[in-house]
Amino acid sequence: MSYLLALDQGTTSSRAIVFDSTGRIVHTAQKEFAQIYPQAGWVEHDPAEIWSSQLSVAAQALIECRLPPQSVVAMGITNQRETTILWDRLTGEPVYNAIVWQDRRTAGYCDDLRRAGAEMEVQSRTGLLLDPYFSGTKLHWMLENIPGVRHRAESGRLAFGTVDSWLIWKLTGGAVHATDPTNASRTLLFNIHSGEWDEEMMRLLGVPRQVLPEVRPSSGSFGVVDNPGFHGSLPIAGVAGDQQAALFGQACFEPGLTKNTYGTGCFMLMQTGKNPVASKNRLLTTVAWDTGQREYALEGSVFIGGAVVQWLRDGLKIIHASKDVEGLAETVKDNGGVYLVPAFAGLGAPHWDAYARGAILGITRGVTDGHIARAALESIAFQVADLVLAMETDSGIHLEELRVDGGASCNNLLLQFQADLLGVPVVRPNITETTALGAAYLAGLAVGVYPNRQTIAHNWKVDRRFEPAMSRDRAAGLRACWSRAVERARDWESA
Repeated sequence: MSYLLALDQGTTSSRAIVFDSTGRIVHTAQKEFAQIYPQAGWVEHDPAEIWSSQLSVAAQALIECRLPPQSVVAMGITNQRETTILWDRLTGEPVYNAIVWQDRRTAGYCDDLRRAGAEMEVQSRTGLLLDPYFSGTKLHWMLENIPGVRHRAESGRLAFGTVDSWLIWKLTGGAVHATDPTNASRTLLFNIHSGEWDEEMMRLLGVPRQVLPEVRPSSGSFGVVDNPGFHGSLPIAGVAGDQQAALFGQACFEPGLTKNTYGTGCFMLMQTGKNPVASKNRLLTTVAWDTGQREYALEGSVFIGGAVVQWLRDGLKIIHASKDVEGLAETVKDNGGVYLVPAFAGLGAPHWDAYARGAILGITRGVTDGHIARAALESIAFQVADLVLAMETDSGIHLEELRVDGGASCNNLLLQFQADLLGVPVVRPNITETTALGAAYLAGLAVGVYPNRQTIAHNWKVDRRFEPAMSRDRAAGLRACWSRAVERARDWESA
């Protein structure tokens, strides 16, 4: 049997997972790294720590899986997508910390571009909206605010990348500066129709062409590993941003198949086939993957999903571990009229309000920590339900089921409430590490472990289906109250 190594570089931790060719997990290693908050609304990572943590868990996974080195035939990489790194090509040193996808420092710049009438052109070329979420405005900030950086960039000295490019550069010893279309399509700089960097977007954001990586197919060659921590020349053969990798790992190969990942944020993607679908409901049109031909997806992004549970743990300290939230929420029969809007970093799709802030509404003297915990879990499901409505309207496709994955997908209370709100089954697969699995599948497809995607689809198995049990009137009433709560949280910072 052949084995595949997947590097899953996430927002709060770096992981490495060894899979066998059936998609079974052989071994996992994981390491958390520091979150840096220089000021309100700013979120950064140390690129050196991203690299060191990812390298250490990769080496650990390969050693501890106790497999002959030659049996691990390829590596796939998946990553937090819009996080932005700029580094020196000669020294390999970053010029600044990585600016994380959650960072909101460029909100004002996005407002300026929007007032100048740029958003329609941006959306038509890139499939994206003007929001601090995306890499391009973060890169613009670095070029404008770090002394000497623009000159170095224009002279060809600097390299830009999302986290995949940074890891590829480090793993290949600086031999390869590349990305794939899924990550490129999150930068505001990539034309999703031509499949190339867009000259007009580079001009708009003031980004010199010299800093941009080569765009290669998601399943294909990204060089070989040149690092003493690895045995031999392991090929890097699959690369995709985390949410597109999860879509691939969930075997959503036909138009209309949809997955939602419950991670730090929530990310829903609907596969739309070979033609991009333009959104009229402020969703994103994005590249799903390129396995010889580009395919597309509609995406809705929720900034705070599982992170609201981390806040209960680390901020309010009403739970000791994230897994405790389900038990605490089950101490009450319902939310007691409490709604928690976790707009800690603004609101993502379909609202795109960088100035919204978190709110808890409906508090009375009878409210307990159980109600707060339940409202927090329900807030995740409410946000996902908002995405489904927008996605169905844009695509003209009625959702028949929602495939789910990510850390919070182990929470049965959350998934049952999700099915109740949506009125369709929520399906949890046997393997929920679909982000890493998708990267492994893309790599395996490139090196011949899988002859075609049908072989991969055959691996997908159901762990549990959550069938809706709530009346549609009851679900509609809850969603109406949620919408009222969201309106009260919107536009808070500029009020």
